[in-house]
Amino acid sequence: MGDFFAVIFGAIIFFVLIVYFASAIRIVRPYEKGIIERLGKYQRTYDQGLHFIIPFVDRLSKVDMRENVVDVPPQEVITKDNVVVTVDAVVYYEATDPVKLMYNVANFYMAATKLAQTNLRNVIGEMQLDESLTSREKINAALRQILDDATDKWGVRVVRVELQRIEPPIDVTEAMHRQMKAERTRRALILEADGDKQAAITRAEGSKGAAILEAEGKAQAIKSVAEAEKFQKIALAEGEADAIKNVYSAIHDGRPDDKLIAIKYLEALQSIAQGPANKVFLPMETAGIMGSIGGIAELFKERGSTME
Repeated sequence: MGDFFAVIFGAIIFFVLIVYFASAIRIVRPYEKGIIERLGKYQRTYDQGLHFIIPFVDRLSKVDMRENVVDVPPQEVITKDNVVVTVDAVVYYEATDPVKLMYNVANFYMAATKLAQTNLRNVIGEMQLDESLTSREKINAALRQILDDATDKWGVRVVRVELQRIEPPIDVTEAMHRQMKAERTRRALILEADGDKQAAITRAEGSKGAAILEAEGKAQAIKSVAEAEKFQKIALAEGEADAIKNVYSAIHDGRPDDKLIAIKYLEALQSIAQGPANKVFLPMETAGIMGSIGGIAELFKERGSTME
């Protein structure tokens, strides 16, 4: 009987030892830090790996060092121009000091949520509606700086802040849509008018260029025709002048064929007299010409007698 109780007692002692040693083994993951408290007092910080503690004396608390997110719930915020908008955001943070995060704030998630809500109201409350709708980056940067400064004593660094939505009331949204539509219609009409104006200018310039080219062509044609007529008249005048000179020379020199030249001269005078001029100029050697005319008269008489 005594041996039985001894075995039972030994088994209990063995079980207690197993539990004790199992409680003394602690594993800290790579993304965690271990805070050791001995009898309620901070002792040291463990990094990743396998560690041993004194059971029932030491207490190990793990702090997640990864980047985490705080979802800021939607809330109504009044802008500077007294428009109520619904805003929500998300805050990304990471722990930098596990000791401060463990001992300086009781519930970091709730504290960060309330802090983000309060400062979000302050930042947007200083802006007009139009500015708040178009200044997301500005709001994100301002809110991140405020939260980062406030959470520094908690051993946390705010990485970034992102606004998820900024929703004005329905009536304001509809008015903005109408305004946007009117603005786009105005721009379309302006662009269309500019296009028509540019097209009209281009057509006018084309018509002007065509008219100028046509006028230049007509002027060149008229000039060419005038030059041709001028050349023709000069050639005819020079020919008639040469003929008159030849007749005059023949009459003046008294060559044997003076009678024939005198006849040609008279024919030239006849064609000249039929022209538009109302004056006929005769050479100065009138006596010689008249003598030749007498000879010509005798020539006509001889031709007449022969024909009889």
